[in-house]
Amino acid sequence: MMMNCCGLLTANKEPVPLKSVEVELEVRAHVATVVSTLNYENKEDKPLEAVFVFPLPGDAAVCHFSAKIGQTEIVAEVKEKQKAREEYDDALSSGQQAFLLEESDQSPDIFSLSVGSLRPGESASIRLEYVTELAVQADEGLRFCLPAVLNPRYQPQGSGGSGGSNVQMTSVPASLVPYSLSFSARVSSPRPVSKVESNCPLDALQYLNTEQTQATVKLAAGHKFDRDVELLIYYKDAHQPTAVVEAGQASAKPGTLMGDPVVMLSLYPEFPQAVMSSVTSCGEFVFLLDRSGSMDGARIKSARDTLLLLLKSLPMGCYFNIYSFGSSYEHIFPKSVEYSQKTMEEALKKVEEMQANLGGTEILMPLKHIYSQPCIPSQPRQLFVFTDGEVCNTKEVINLVMKNSGSHRCFSFGIGEGASSALINGLAKEGGGHAQFITGTDRMQPKVMQSLRFALQPAVVDISVKWDLPKGVSVTALSPPITALFQGQRSLVYGQLTGKSSEAAEGCVTVKYSLAGHPSQNQVHFSLTPAEDTGLLVHRLAARTLIRSLEMEERERGREQEEGVKKKVVELSVQSGVSSAFTAFIAVNKGDGEVIQGNLVRRNVPTPRMMACRMPMMAMANSFPSCPPGMMACSMGRSVRSCPPVSESCLPKQPPRDPLLQLVSLQKASGCWVLDPALAAALGKTSEEVEKSKPASVNQEVWATILALIWLHGFKMDAQEEWELLAMKAVSWLRAQNAPCVTECVEAGNALLGCNMQKDALGL
Repeated sequence: MMMNCCGLLTANKEPVPLKSVEVELEVRAHVATVVSTLNYENKEDKPLEAVFVFPLPGDAAVCHFSAKIGQTEIVAEVKEKQKAREEYDDALSSGQQAFLLEESDQSPDIFSLSVGSLRPGESASIRLEYVTELAVQADEGLRFCLPAVLNPRYQPQGSGGSGGSNVQMTSVPASLVPYSLSFSARVSSPRPVSKVESNCPLDALQYLNTEQTQATVKLAAGHKFDRDVELLIYYKDAHQPTAVVEAGQASAKPGTLMGDPVVMLSLYPEFPQAVMSSVTSCGEFVFLLDRSGSMDGARIKSARDTLLLLLKSLPMGCYFNIYSFGSSYEHIFPKSVEYSQKTMEEALKKVEEMQANLGGTEILMPLKHIYSQPCIPSQPRQLFVFTDGEVCNTKEVINLVMKNSGSHRCFSFGIGEGASSALINGLAKEGGGHAQFITGTDRMQPKVMQSLRFALQPAVVDISVKWDLPKGVSVTALSPPITALFQGQRSLVYGQLTGKSSEAAEGCVTVKYSLAGHPSQNQVHFSLTPAEDTGLLVHRLAARTLIRSLEMEERERGREQEEGVKKKVVELSVQSGVSSAFTAFIAVNKGDGEVIQGNLVRRNVPTPRMMACRMPMMAMANSFPSCPPGMMACSMGRSVRSCPPVSESCLPKQPPRDPLLQLVSLQKASGCWVLDPALAAALGKTSEEVEKSKPASVNQEVWATILALIWLHGFKMDAQEEWELLAMKAVSWLRAQNAPCVTECVEAGNALLGCNMQKDALGL
C-alpha cells in the first residue's frame, strides 16, 4: 500500500504522523462554518519541523487556528504578515515551538501551515476554523465540498501509474487506512430543509424541530477515502429572499463591525416561465478551453462533444470564437465571426482535431487577448471557460475578469477534482455568470448546456435594496452594490446595524428589480432581535467581504493611498480574527521554557488537492528527490505550478460517439436537417425506408427535421437538457417554412420510427 504523497511525510517518505481528522460543519441558510481538527504524531527519533500546504474554498475566511501539544494549548492571533513571520523565526531560533498560518501571495485558496518543531514521539492536534458562502448549483442545491486535505485520498499501489496504465481504481478496505475521518453537519435556515444529498453514503437526516428548519446529518461509517466529500443542501421556497440578524461580540466596542449586529440578506430571484422560454438571438459567445496535458483522454473528448452541442445550439445572427490554452494559446478565428453554416463547419473541423497537448495552465494571456478585442455593438459578450486545473496567479486572473465585468459575463466550468474552487467560483462571481463543477462520473454536457440557457436569457437589472428600520437604527452596507442577477444566481448582501430603538423590534427590506422590462419587488420583514447564541459566522463573512473589496481597491490605487487601504485591511483583519492577504495567524508556545534539543528536520508537504485520483497539483519538490516529471518545485508564494499528466484509468470510460451526438452533428446552423444516408443511419433506418415514408407534398428538409425531432423526443428524453436548445432552433426553422401537412408528417414519422409523439409535444 502507498500513501499518495499526501499529509505529513517523514524523511523516508513513510506516511502517518496524521492519525485522525474530525470535521464539523455548521450551515446557516447560505453560509457555513467549518471546524476541523487534525491530529499528528512525530514518530521519528529527532525533532521535526513540518510545513503543511493545503487548499480552502476560494472565498473562505480562516477565523480560528490553535494547536495543542501534549497538555499545552496555544491559540494563534492575527498579526500583520511580516511581523508574524519574524515572530515565528525568533521563536524557532530560541528553541520554542511556533505555528504560522498565512495566505499564499498568489492565490487566496492556498494556505501554508508551518507546524514548528515536534519532539520525538510527541503528538500535536491542530484546530482550524473557517467560514464560507456556499455556492448555488444550477438545480438550486447549495454545494459544500470537503477539501482533500481534511479528507486525504488513499489509493492502492499501482492504481494510478503512467498515463497508459489501465488499472482500475479499487476501493481500499477502511481497516487498512492509517487514519480516520469523522464528519458531521448541522443545518439551520429560515426556510425548511427539504433534503441533503452527498456523493458519499450518509446516515439518515435528523430533523431537530417540527418546522424542519434545523437538521443534522453525518457521514456513514466506512468512508473509503477515494474521493472528495460533497454535500448538497436543498431548501423549500428557495427563491424567497431571507434576512438573518446576528448579535455583535459582547467584548467588542459598539459602533465597530464586530460590536454591532450584522444582517445578511440573500437574494435568489425566480424567473417566470414566460421569461425563461424566451431566448435572445444575439450575443458574442467566446469559448476558452483548457488543453493542458492533464485534460488528456476522456476529458478532452468530453470537451469536444460539449463544444459540438454548444455550436449547434447557438442562435443564427450571433457571433462566436473558440480559444484554447496551455502554456501558449490558440484561436480558431482572428476575431469573433458571425455564426453561419460556413463558420460553424470550419470551427467544428478544428474542434475535432483538438488534443490535450499545450503543456501547462496559463490562462492570463488568452484572457487579456479576448478583452483586448473591441465589443460588437448590441452583441453582449459571454465567455465560457473550461479548465481542470489551478493556476499560480488566481488573484491576477480574477482581477482581470472583474475589471472587464462591465462588458461581459463569465461562465466557468471546473472539470475533475483538481479544479481550483477559488478560480472557478471567482471567475463566475466577478464575471456575473455561473460556476459549475463536473466531478466523478458527472456528464459535462447537461451542466454546460444549462449555463448556455442562462447566457441566452435576460438578466435582472436595475437592482435596488432599500432598508426600512425603526427610528434610531441605521444600516451601513458592507457589500459592493449588485449590478445584475441571472437565472440560478444568488447574491448575499451584508449590512452593519448601528444604534438602538425604543420602538418596534422589526426591520423591513424592499428589493426592487426589472426583468425583461417588467418591474418586480420583494419585501422581507425580519426581527431585529438576533437569534440566540449563533456564533459570529455572519460577522466574519461580512468582514471577509469588506476585506476582499478593500484588497481589490488596494490593487487599483497608487502607492500613497495603498498604505491607507492596507492599514484598514490589517485593522479589520485583526479586529475580526479573519485572515487577509496582509496578515497571518501566529502562535508561539512559551510553555515550560525547556529548549528543544537537536537539529531541526524540515518537512515540506505537498498540497493534497488532487488531479482526478492521481497526483497532487502542487508539490514542494525540494523534499522529494523523486518528484514526478511535470511537477515544479514550489515554495509558498514564489512558485510556478505545473500539472502532471492524468492517467486515463482515473476517468470514466466514454463509449464511441453515441447516436445522439451523431444526429446532432448532422444538424445545420439554421436548425434544419437534410435528408441523406447519414441521417437515415443516425435514425437506425435505411435511406430507402426514410425516403419511402415521406408524405408526397413535403419538402425533404422539413421531413428530415421532423424525423430528427420525433427521434429526440421519442428516444432521448433522458438527455433533454443537452438537445433542448438545438431542438427549439429546429422548431423555429420549421415555423419559418410555414410548411403544410405537419400533422401528416408527424404521423408518418411516428409510424416509421415506432414512436407515438403528439405534434404539440414536439413544440409544433
